Amino acid sequence: MAEKILIFDTTLRDGEQSPGVALTAMDKVEIAQQLERLGVDIIEAGFPLTSQGDLEAVAAVARKVRRPVIAALAHAHPKAVDAARDALKEAERKRIHVFLSSSDIHMMHQLRKDKDEVLEMARSMVARAKQYCEDVEFSPMDATRSDREYVYTMLQQCIEAGATTVNIPDTVGVMIPSGMRLLVAEVFKHIKIPIDVHCHNDFGLAVPNSLASVEAGGREVQVAVNGLGERAGNANLEETVMSLISLYGVKTNIKTEYLVETSRLVERTTGIRMPPNFPIVGENAFSHESGIHTQGIISDSRTFEPGFMTPEMVGHRRRLVGGKHAGSHGIGAMLNEMGFTVNKTQLNEITARQKALGDKGKEVTDADIRAIAEAILGELSKEEKIFDLEEYQVTTGNKITPSASVRIKFEGIEMTAEDTGVGPVDAALNAVRKSVSGIEDIRLKEFRLEAITGGSDALADVIVKLEDSKGITSSARAAREDIVLASVEAMVSGINKILLMRKNENNRKS
Repeated sequence: MAEKILIFDTTLRDGEQSPGVALTAMDKVEIAQQLERLGVDIIEAGFPLTSQGDLEAVAAVARKVRRPVIAALAHAHPKAVDAARDALKEAERKRIHVFLSSSDIHMMHQLRKDKDEVLEMARSMVARAKQYCEDVEFSPMDATRSDREYVYTMLQQCIEAGATTVNIPDTVGVMIPSGMRLLVAEVFKHIKIPIDVHCHNDFGLAVPNSLASVEAGGREVQVAVNGLGERAGNANLEETVMSLISLYGVKTNIKTEYLVETSRLVERTTGIRMPPNFPIVGENAFSHESGIHTQGIISDSRTFEPGFMTPEMVGHRRRLVGGKHAGSHGIGAMLNEMGFTVNKTQLNEITARQKALGDKGKEVTDADIRAIAEAILGELSKEEKIFDLEEYQVTTGNKITPSASVRIKFEGIEMTAEDTGVGPVDAALNAVRKSVSGIEDIRLKEFRLEAITGGSDALADVIVKLEDSKGITSSARAAREDIVLASVEAMVSGINKILLMRKNENNRKS
């Protein structure tokens, strides 16, 4: 496997896109130019006979993309081969890819011709394509369900007619890697021109089958960005390339640092989103939440990553994720990246709160961690607090007046208060203010509420500005999944700051 493996991209191939996806000529050109930047060797730009629009789209790609070979697909029919010729007129490097079914079930129900007639169709259309283009590929469609001797004969006759590459397609994805390895190895014995493979993913084996084909002598691999394709898709470009490079030590022309960028472009253009756990390019591909994992990753990324495939290699980034499984090491590293400096007590409180969110089924985001950290760093220490919230209760409904009761501890003495409001938050804040009314008249000057993330389970970030009778002001914030609790905690924190400022001022005067 000393020579390079050529990557043949079918992302733009008409009929091989995922059902419901329709790419415009402009879309195809944009993706093809990105594939050129990525270093793809061969781009199959479409099936020109499908429509005039598809012919023009392939022609646009052929005109604007210069380095890769631009291939046009054609079934074994004169009109299809001629359409491919017309679409490729302005290509710098071009290939016509002729295909024809070779399996009994296809010949009986699709072509309705006997084996000799099919052989003649294949041979004559390859010869026709050869008149227009030096580089001709032939594929016996459904080869993996075909009689082997018939496939060998068809391939040999097409080579004699001018084919320069032959393709072994697993059209309905029924092969297993050991079987694909044997088939390609047998073909390799019979022919001396490059072997290409095209594997479908009906059983999730498209990439393993493609890799097995390379082991057996295949030197071109047909893939698609994000594994797009009919039914369950084709062999995934990102997985195939990184497996070849990192696991097999094989050379390709792919500039792997553009893999994530290319995946995102195709995702955006087709509207087909990749799941977070998608290998190589998925959002979670290099994300770590488990406390055991993050502790290892912080020390040496090879502990819980392959090591010979890094996020930087594919244009990705490593992420430490907050959640119920995250530990203090991971949260501490995240906070450092965000620019926070925390002590052990603060770190433990931040970690406890984000775990509590995760236990309630919420996905904890970086924004949540930031909000929790900002709220906790803005709090007074336990020693500085003059009074604290012990308990609160809120009652609300569409036919009752919202009311709240609070129980606080002021310098070791418990105090309670009840009040009403226009809503549960207003009632709770009124009750807190009332609980300290005998000590100081605290006015709420400003109240701001922000949802950190979307969804009904969003973390509520509450910011308040308070003022006492002497004009002393304070600002405080709290972040909780419960809006009422966040509001009460922010109010209590703000009151504590005012009382502490007054206490310090009195101490200075005395």
